[in-house]
Amino acid sequence: MRGMSKGRIWILLCLLLLTGRGMMLLTGRGLSSEEETKFKIDGKVIELDESNFDSAISSFDYILVDFYAPWCGHCKRLAPQLDEAAPILAKLKEPIVIAKVDADKYSRLASKQEIDAFPTLKIFMHGIPTEYYGPRKAELLVRYLKKFVAPDVSILNSDAEVSDFVENAGTFFPLFIGFGLDKSVMSNLALKYKKKAWFAVAKDFSEDTMVLYDFDKVPALVALQPSYNEHNIFYGPFDEEFLEEFIKQNFLPLSVPINQDTLNLLKDDKRKIVLAIVEDETEEKSQKLVTTLKAAASANRELVFCYVGIKQFADFADTFEANKKSKLPKMVVWDGNENYLTVIGSESIDEEDQGSQISRFLEGYREGRTEQKKVAGPSIFGFINSLIGIRSVYIIVFMVAMLMLLRTLGKDDEEPPRVGTSDQSEHARSTVSRAENDEYRSGEKED
Repeated sequence: MRGMSKGRIWILLCLLLLTGRGMMLLTGRGLSSEEETKFKIDGKVIELDESNFDSAISSFDYILVDFYAPWCGHCKRLAPQLDEAAPILAKLKEPIVIAKVDADKYSRLASKQEIDAFPTLKIFMHGIPTEYYGPRKAELLVRYLKKFVAPDVSILNSDAEVSDFVENAGTFFPLFIGFGLDKSVMSNLALKYKKKAWFAVAKDFSEDTMVLYDFDKVPALVALQPSYNEHNIFYGPFDEEFLEEFIKQNFLPLSVPINQDTLNLLKDDKRKIVLAIVEDETEEKSQKLVTTLKAAASANRELVFCYVGIKQFADFADTFEANKKSKLPKMVVWDGNENYLTVIGSESIDEEDQGSQISRFLEGYREGRTEQKKVAGPSIFGFINSLIGIRSVYIIVFMVAMLMLLRTLGKDDEEPPRVGTSDQSEHARSTVSRAENDEYRSGEKED
């Protein structure tokens, strides 16, 4: 290093430390981890880092990982819930282990796992990750996660077992129960959609159960939406093509309230979205409209019917140029991305005879009497991921650091050092202060 300037030496050291290699060299640790870390299931939340993450994922069939940041308020509130859930999940017949990663500290690991916000929960099933969107209170989290270790298709042999299955399933997934169906009819689809729904076949049941679930002949497939108190019946044909279409259409309720959780579900649905924007979705007149939307949805299953209240989700409604000054309810057809359609002459609906107005709206949409517009904000995917990703933050910080070092190097090589004036010192302090404020705001967005 005799011929290298101080600036170049500093750049080399910074690069080594930023990539982690310098620290490994200083501590004498190699880049490959041949010694596999031993883990045990003791009901405690395991702390993971870059040295043991892969080993932990391969050691357990089911492991829920919390990617958090120490400064994140949501993360601090989640931590005790995970501590409470961990010993319960560890005692399941198929144990689920809970682990956590300081994604702020181990940024390379977070980047590899595509962590863009805090906290992010992922469940790894036999090493394959799936992002967790379920509840975060300990009791509900446990019930939700049991879904991932349940059989693909449960066999029910009595009315009592049917009742227990429905009760134990909870309200976060739809249920599909085949009455008088053979397990083999549902096996492939149950495996394919295990992450989205509960599946069962009832071998023995009484007429009371038939009355309870409102079907009058067998075989029949009953789709239940417990949290919305909805059910639909499918009498066949039970070819996989038709069966799958029915299942996909019933992942969502007939009329979907728009919130952060349902936006995540809508990402996977390829149907166009009929969206009704109201002022307050809890008002009686809004609930009356929701009932009418359900009737329309039942007759138009090729579309998804949704509603949103400005009071509940003003930022989202504003992307469709809807606010309290607009004539409401406003109706649009949204493609889930950047475009939506208004139907000329049916931009909004009145309180009277809403069923006929919605029918005219759908007729105008199908006949092409529409005007295409762009959402005034991000797409459905952008809306969900509108926060600045931590990867972007680290890339920006890294690039700025390199530019500053190169600039310093240039000054070392070309100019003698100079003492700055008091005005220059004040300007430097101001620049640093603005940079610190910008970094703080980026962190706020991640929370």
